[in-house]
Amino acid sequence: MTLLSDQAYKEGRFSTVEEPNDFNQRSEVSDFFSGRKILITGASGFLGGLILEKLLRSCPEIKTIYLLMRGKKQKDMQTRFKEYFNSSIFEKLKKEQKHVEKKIVLIESNMTELKLGISEEDRERIKDTEVIFHSAASVRFKDPLRLIININVKGTRELLLLAQEMPNLKIFTYLSTAFSNCIHKRIEEKFYEPPLNTENIIKLIEILSDDQLNLITPKLLGKYPNTYTYSKAICEDTVRQYSNGIPVCIVRPSSVLSTEKDPIPGWINNFYGLTGAVYGAAIGIFHVMHCNVKLVNDIIPADYVVNNIIVATWDTAKNRSVLPSITDSNKDNKSLSVDEEEIPIYNIVSFAQNPLTWKYCCSKLNELKLIVHCSQSIWYPFMICHKNKYIIELLSIFLHWIPGFIIDSITYLIGKKPMLLNIYRKIDKFKNIVSFFSTHQWEFTTDNVVALWNKLSVVDKHKFYFNIADLNWDSYFLTYVKGVKKFIIKDDEKNIKKANILHKRLRIIHYTFVTVLSGLLLWGLYLLLDGETEDAAGRSPWHVMSAALAPRRSAYVERASTPAVGGDRCSKSVVAGAVRAASGAPAAAAAAAAAAAASGGSGGASGGGCPAGSGGGGGKEREEIRGRALTRTVSFLDGYRGLICGYLLLNLVLPNE
Repeated sequence: MTLLSDQAYKEGRFSTVEEPNDFNQRSEVSDFFSGRKILITGASGFLGGLILEKLLRSCPEIKTIYLLMRGKKQKDMQTRFKEYFNSSIFEKLKKEQKHVEKKIVLIESNMTELKLGISEEDRERIKDTEVIFHSAASVRFKDPLRLIININVKGTRELLLLAQEMPNLKIFTYLSTAFSNCIHKRIEEKFYEPPLNTENIIKLIEILSDDQLNLITPKLLGKYPNTYTYSKAICEDTVRQYSNGIPVCIVRPSSVLSTEKDPIPGWINNFYGLTGAVYGAAIGIFHVMHCNVKLVNDIIPADYVVNNIIVATWDTAKNRSVLPSITDSNKDNKSLSVDEEEIPIYNIVSFAQNPLTWKYCCSKLNELKLIVHCSQSIWYPFMICHKNKYIIELLSIFLHWIPGFIIDSITYLIGKKPMLLNIYRKIDKFKNIVSFFSTHQWEFTTDNVVALWNKLSVVDKHKFYFNIADLNWDSYFLTYVKGVKKFIIKDDEKNIKKANILHKRLRIIHYTFVTVLSGLLLWGLYLLLDGETEDAAGRSPWHVMSAALAPRRSAYVERASTPAVGGDRCSKSVVAGAVRAASGAPAAAAAAAAAAAASGGSGGASGGGCPAGSGGGGGKEREEIRGRALTRTVSFLDGYRGLICGYLLLNLVLPNE
């Protein structure tokens, strides 16, 4: 596999879409949706909202769109929808179509309930639906198995059973994920064996308690990294099993980032995947990421995904409108499935046509920090990526946990609520979740996606653009980072001047700090190489500090000593040993000197130490304890110095391997 680079763009090796000769030429895709009644689930989500906007704007002759929604957090569905419909992505639509809201009908529902919690009146109302886009799902990787199966698997089954009651239904489009079969290294556009049958997993969560289910969840997941991918693997089989004469297609996008340009550049409203890391790095709290920089990071712009979904829906409805239908002999068999070959699957990924590595992503983000500044940063943005999880954990201690503890302690002392450690706990969970995808690589096939693109007319290629081979990643990443700043961080463009000043200040502080620590590192390395001699030890900052405090310690020792015999000689010997320990002698020599001075060893034989039996027994023991404590203190300082030097060495020598 060849990675596409900037040189490819410079040489013009990528194909471009020719301009249509006649802009009045009709769009086949738009014509298909004209006069249709469409049902969308998950319209309040990221991709669901973009699908809603694109359909209404690019297919203005749509008759009705039913939105399945539920109330949330003391807000009814009408309030939730109005708040969401006032977001930035709908501004362009509302300018072009002032009364577009009249086409939208809200249907109260709940994906976790039987028959989706839809009233009989509403079920009758939506029976005339002709197109279904099913994008509703729980996308949190660590959701409990019961919750995620109820929403993703059981909810999908209930929606398919509802779809079988719609006589005019032309197409059911299911939004999955490219990582639904992540236990396989090569992922083709086909069905894979699910980890468990739909009915079996639903029965399992119905009969087991929460404690029992939590206990067996790791066993059920097996090689799947989380409950989300596990549920999606089962969901695809649910769609196959319950399609029952309905034309169905499945789309599998990889990691979805912001829009490139449609309806607005850089639109993003979630923290999933790379976006969470970009957000944390931008405000200066996330500096360490576990990833293998040599592997491909499969990402895709959101507007490419939405356009691909809409075109796949059109093509499937057009080419697979005649399928096995419900007859008197099979109408009671709700799980009658269509041949797998009749259900097209589309891997919407960048791997096959325009891949990029984690190294490119990290270097590009580090490059863009010099261009896109944030006025809410608390430290200079930088990111260290490494594939070794032990090095990552060590760096996390120094770059996340220790600074978090210090800042939270200061915050607590000045009477404010500590927050940083809680943030780092969340970051740690996020880092552990993402690490599976940033340390593994998959080979995706995209034959169906390429064939779909080639079917489009010139008009539709412009209107529903999704050719990932033509995407300029340099330009896109700039748009993406600006989008994170604008829509996630909520950093207004009016704050550019403030952001630039803050960025320069944090940069000076950061590099000053790095320079000082680097100097200490070089000093420490020099001392480690030449630290066996007494002179070298004397140059250590810890020993210099100890030597400076030696007179005060000596005076304290003299006052504390009460020798009974040879008092002056004993005190001087003890003080000499203490001063030797404090002035930078190696730890072993210092301990020996202090012990010899206090116990009257070889020094006592020559008249320089404390004679045996001299002084009160308590005084002699006290001096020995003081000597050992002093030696341990110096040893501790030496060890702490070594720890800091080791961390800096890892930080400087192994930043991106």
